[in-house]
Amino acid sequence: MKLFRGFRQQLIHEKNLKKYLLYAIGEILLVMIGILLAFQVDNWNEDRVKKVAEIRTYRNIREQIIGDKELIKNQIDYNNRYMVQFEYAKEIILANDRSKIDTLGAIVAKFTKYSDFDRKGNIYETMVNSGEIQLLQNQSIINRIRWLEERYNYINRMENIHYDMVIGYAAPSTTSTVNYITGEVVEPEQIYSVEFQNLTHLLLQVMIEKDEIYKSGIAEINGILALIDAELEDN
Repeated sequence: MKLFRGFRQQLIHEKNLKKYLLYAIGEILLVMIGILLAFQVDNWNEDRVKKVAEIRTYRNIREQIIGDKELIKNQIDYNNRYMVQFEYAKEIILANDRSKIDTLGAIVAKFTKYSDFDRKGNIYETMVNSGEIQLLQNQSIINRIRWLEERYNYINRMENIHYDMVIGYAAPSTTSTVNYITGEVVEPEQIYSVEFQNLTHLLLQVMIEKDEIYKSGIAEINGILALIDAELEDN
């Protein structure tokens, strides 16, 4: 700055208007370039901060849905364990096989069992409300997260339907028919009735649909994880 000031004073002293104007224009250009560079540096820093926040958000989502995946897998195992038994009970009832009444009673005593993922958190909605959704540049990930939330809502609806069936139908029907502690059938005719056939069939239908939506949720999570892993690898 001292050098420029000295040069400017020299030009004024020489009264060389042409050189002074060229110098003034050059000085203005230098100032403008400096300002533009400062803005560019600020933009670079802001972009870097946004990218760090975006990566952190991806990692948080990844950690959360990996936990969800493990919970869903546990529900699949739990649901399938009883679904296989209920299918066997249905076969016994349809065949009116009285020689297997003890086995049937032991299974019917479990008609009140049901899997319950019960996912209450809303990933997409939470990100929208917090503003984190604006950090994500990958629209495919945003769309898949929204679809995953729809899967979670579907899972919760099916689990609520199953719970209502247990409370409204399975529990009242089995408490008067089977001793829950011993598995002893106290009403043989009732357990082989059409009503029990229908109850077993309806429980199985709900459990089959739950299994399908659980697996759909797992597939959606795997898709999101693949996209997030690609983003993390690129950055």
